[in-house]
Amino acid sequence: MPLFGFLVGIAASLVGIGGGTFIVPILLMIYGFSPTQLATGTSLTAIIFTAVASTINYWRQKRIYFKTGLVLAVTTAPGAVLGAFLADMLESHVLAFIFGFFLIFMAARIMVDLNRLRSKSQRPQDSLEQTVIKSDSKILMSHKVIAWGAGLSFFGGLASGLLGIGGGVLVVPIMMFAVGMPIHIATATSMFTMIFTSTAAVPKYYVAGRINMEYALFIAAGSILGAQVGAYSSKRVSGKNLRRIFAVILIIVGVKMLFDNRTVLGF
Repeated sequence: MPLFGFLVGIAASLVGIGGGTFIVPILLMIYGFSPTQLATGTSLTAIIFTAVASTINYWRQKRIYFKTGLVLAVTTAPGAVLGAFLADMLESHVLAFIFGFFLIFMAARIMVDLNRLRSKSQRPQDSLEQTVIKSDSKILMSHKVIAWGAGLSFFGGLASGLLGIGGGVLVVPIMMFAVGMPIHIATATSMFTMIFTSTAAVPKYYVAGRINMEYALFIAAGSILGAQVGAYSSKRVSGKNLRRIFAVILIIVGVKMLFDNRTVLGF
């Protein structure tokens, strides 16, 4: 379990996704967790440690927009709480199926942007990672952008609390496209907001007895170290390559969500 947590921590911290997209399926398929909510609650508990460890490293790199992250957390946290309550009331497969389509769409959007940039044959200084970066304060000054980002982030929190996925697979694209953050800033800030998102949902699962604390701590023991490797590696990856990595992970997660929840279509 610590080795598994270590590998998940690397991937999660590198692209700001939390790791629940890997943790939940492994707990269900390999370790036989039942019901699904037990895997979800355990995953969210482990993600708290991953998020804190990543945040500390990214803070040292000065890559986190703390003010914007806190504003977005205002909506992701309530969304996570609502998702945690709905987990025992609704069949999550319908929402997961919808999210699967959304993730694939966002991956396609990222790849289209990269291909458009390549087709223009721009000079290196005009590449995506070299575009003008708005400061944390300037983003907050745009009330329309913040309102749009905060509104969409609610659904990232909802996905986190309901599916145990951390929410980063939705929050990072929101930060990139709705708020306008470069991906290096978005992945780091996503890990920061995930502290609040996961923490908000965990109490409901704990009260309901849906957390295996022993497994959560074993995963966290490895993910804390993995998160340091992922955060360190992230700064050495170009913006375009980090986008490609993130797009591939979105496609993998999206296809898996569609396949695992294909009963929505009657298959």
